[in-house]
Amino acid sequence: MFPRPRRVRRNRGYFTIPKSINLKTIGRDRQVLRRIARLAGQMLRDRARIDLTHSDSGRNPTLLIEQAKITESDQAYVIEIDPKSMHIRGATESALRFALLTLRQLFSAGQRRIAAMRIEDWPDFPVRGVMLDVSRDKVPKMDELLRLVDLFADWKLNQLQLYMEHTFAYRGHKVVWREASPFTPSEIRRLDRYCRDRGIELVPNQNSFGHMERWLCHAKYAPLAETNQPWKTPWGTMRDKPTTLCPLDRGSIRLVADLYDQLLPNLKSSLFNVGCDETWELGQGRSRAACTRRGKGRVYLDYLNKVYREVRRRNHRMMFWADIIMQYPALIRSLPKDAVVLIWGYEADHPFANECRKVAATKLSFYVCPGTSSWCSFAGRTTNSRANLRVAAKHGLANGAEGYLITDWGDFGHRQYLPASYAPLLEGAGRAWCAKSNDSVDVASEVDHRIHKSGDGLAKLWLDAGDVYLATGVSLKNRTILFSIMETPLAEIPALKGISAAGLRRTSGKITAIQKQSRPIKPMTPEAELSSRELAATLRVLAHACKRGRTALNPELLSKECNSLARDMRAIITEHRRLWRMRNRPGGLPSSLSYYEKMLSEYDGEAARPSSSKRRQK
Repeated sequence: MFPRPRRVRRNRGYFTIPKSINLKTIGRDRQVLRRIARLAGQMLRDRARIDLTHSDSGRNPTLLIEQAKITESDQAYVIEIDPKSMHIRGATESALRFALLTLRQLFSAGQRRIAAMRIEDWPDFPVRGVMLDVSRDKVPKMDELLRLVDLFADWKLNQLQLYMEHTFAYRGHKVVWREASPFTPSEIRRLDRYCRDRGIELVPNQNSFGHMERWLCHAKYAPLAETNQPWKTPWGTMRDKPTTLCPLDRGSIRLVADLYDQLLPNLKSSLFNVGCDETWELGQGRSRAACTRRGKGRVYLDYLNKVYREVRRRNHRMMFWADIIMQYPALIRSLPKDAVVLIWGYEADHPFANECRKVAATKLSFYVCPGTSSWCSFAGRTTNSRANLRVAAKHGLANGAEGYLITDWGDFGHRQYLPASYAPLLEGAGRAWCAKSNDSVDVASEVDHRIHKSGDGLAKLWLDAGDVYLATGVSLKNRTILFSIMETPLAEIPALKGISAAGLRRTSGKITAIQKQSRPIKPMTPEAELSSRELAATLRVLAHACKRGRTALNPELLSKECNSLARDMRAIITEHRRLWRMRNRPGGLPSSLSYYEKMLSEYDGEAARPSSSKRRQK
């Protein structure tokens, strides 16, 4: 079973699965019980091809579903199976749905009897969700999103967010989204219904302060930027493209209010994630004087309060990312009392304990938000993600977090493929449900069973690929050194801290070993076949990064290897284009490919230059 239940007690005997089941429901809310009865029929017919009849007057039902309080958790359920019957109890529709999900797993295909047992189960976190980045070029096709919703529902997740910057078809703003293949209002309404039918709340998500670069690059919106001059990042580099709205400009609030009016009516959720993270330019442009006079934290909070008022006017509850307010802990108590604080951090050593304590002390509601670590890596960071998911669950639970939101980002063109995130998404779902009972789950086996529908070991190879970068001996925050090699000009690669030819050779050996292990695998399902192709493409990119790094470290190789690197990069581009279209809309593909095309131009330029030996002869 997954997620593993909290308590399972084996009893004597077995329940033999009959060809037909008589269902009886007991409880006050007849509408809920009718929906649960229909759901029971769908689930059991789907899994065990059983005919199910619903009769509340049946004296000896095969399956009794009772709406009754179990514990203080409204998602708690109990399943009792004896040799003659099955009995499910739960106080709410959610609880009874989760019980049926567990029962359906027990009714595995081809199995004709179930061990007698008693299961008592409830979640650690009331809210367990996933946030998918749909704004860094990759906008999934609708059928792909619906498939993921089905997976998340099976894993007992109950919230989904789609991180948006510019990928909703807002009226009057076509210049921003016309190349992005955005979601339309009707698609969001359809997805919202599909989620609700499966017990998942689709929460609207629209960034409203930072990360507005897809808007501010257009002349119509450029006047709203904090600055259109070069500005300094927190890590010391300079950028010249604006990303942050000016908090003092009334037009900033007018813009986001318009977006809210268009997006929010398409979803039933009363929650709303307004983002407001990573406002890097704040205080470096038009708000400099105000930040100097009143403090950058206060200027940030004043704008957040303006956003809050717009959210409340639309009868929603504001959620926002906590990274900026955490820099000004004295201001946490000044936050709106009904705001939901989203504490995010993506490293194994992120200080969730300290940050959770600070927010818990204010009595504000908060989520812990770890990540899949798949972005800026191509294959993921397996060891890091597992530790990050674990520490977030530990300290969120210890400090009373309301939710556990697993984030999956797509920085720099979303060039990692979806299977790089499968294992951390599944592991995070287990930890969100019950960290103790799911601590030792064989994640690779579960991914193969529940997603690939095969036992060929493909998921284990993905996990191994996610840690090949460790052989370089270089550990970076929020990315791998192999990703940095692919983003850094050839001439600057030797300056990357810790990089060495020996480390890259070791890493190449690890990649080659995984490639050899993958060759005998013969996928049995379409999803496994696609995941296998995506793994092959990922390993090729990782191998290319190693070769690119070794070439840059030895200038004498440059003229020899550039033609080879160019041929390999053309093949990578061709395959990336092909695989992208299997799961995603076409809109963001040119932008994602541009990162690879930049490298190809670099190789072609180097190949056209005279070699160092020819220059010396001349």
